[in-house]
Amino acid sequence: MFEHFSQPVISSEAFLGRMMRHGGWVVGFFIFSLGLGMAGYRVLGGLSWVDAFLNASMILTGMGPVHAMTSTAAKIFAGLYAIYSGVGFLTSMGLLFAPILHRFLHNFHLHR
Repeated sequence: MFEHFSQPVISSEAFLGRMMRHGGWVVGFFIFSLGLGMAGYRVLGGLSWVDAFLNASMILTGMGPVHAMTSTAAKIFAGLYAIYSGVGFLTSMGLLFAPILHRFLHNFHLHR
């Protein structure tokens, strides 16, 4: 995926393409995660689609829940979704910043 340290640094156009690909994966992950959260809050939490969107987007961005869950299943889902969202956010930021870090290290010929 990334060039070897003995290879030259890729062009700005190729780097932009790499960033776009990584950004596309991150956007796709967030769209999938938002849909997953909305479905869970709709089915298990009994929220309307708009309220499910609000709750899922607030959890996904780290802001916290808006509506309190009343059933046990909804509470378990909300807790698991919050953990999933936190880990997913950290993972997606790693995926997004990996090309930048690689280019930085490659420019200085730092390997290992």
